[in-house]
Amino acid sequence: MTFAHDTQMALAAAAALVNTDPEGGSGEDTLQTRDDLARFLDDQGWYGVRLGDAGELDAVRALRPGLRRLWHLDEASLVARINEILAEARALPQLVDHDGLGWHVHAVPQHAPLDQRMAVEAAMAMIDVVRSGELDRLKTCAADDCEDVVVDLSRNRSRRFCEGGCGNRENVRAYRDRRRTDP
Repeated sequence: MTFAHDTQMALAAAAALVNTDPEGGSGEDTLQTRDDLARFLDDQGWYGVRLGDAGELDAVRALRPGLRRLWHLDEASLVARINEILAEARALPQLVDHDGLGWHVHAVPQHAPLDQRMAVEAAMAMIDVVRSGELDRLKTCAADDCEDVVVDLSRNRSRRFCEGGCGNRENVRAYRDRRRTDP
């Protein structure tokens, strides 16, 4: 695979966060409560300080539109936005090893605000995407009725659908269409 494990995790977490937004394909906001946020953070393996308050929830929810835009920027605009995120956070990349993850990079301390850590992790992962010339791995779900984002980490770049079940739904639809046309 082109990307290091921490980059893959950060890209997947950023996509998962973006896809909690109702502006995506589901039309359902799956990050409405502090409990929703806690479950999301646990599911995505987020470490570091969590306040668990309404302000933190609001700040994380506010990240989603900006992160979604990263999937749609050309290379020059993406680089500019990455640099803005890192500058705003006064990011200082450091090599760390914790929680059995092996050596990886953190650019802000684990006690920094959660929304800042999330934005910087996404920006750091996007650096690897840009440096590898792999912007084509950032996609939008191929289902007609879904706008969720996709990170295609497959070897052959064949992933087309989001994690929301669109692939299964499209396969069933195609199967039914074939059954209708076959004698």
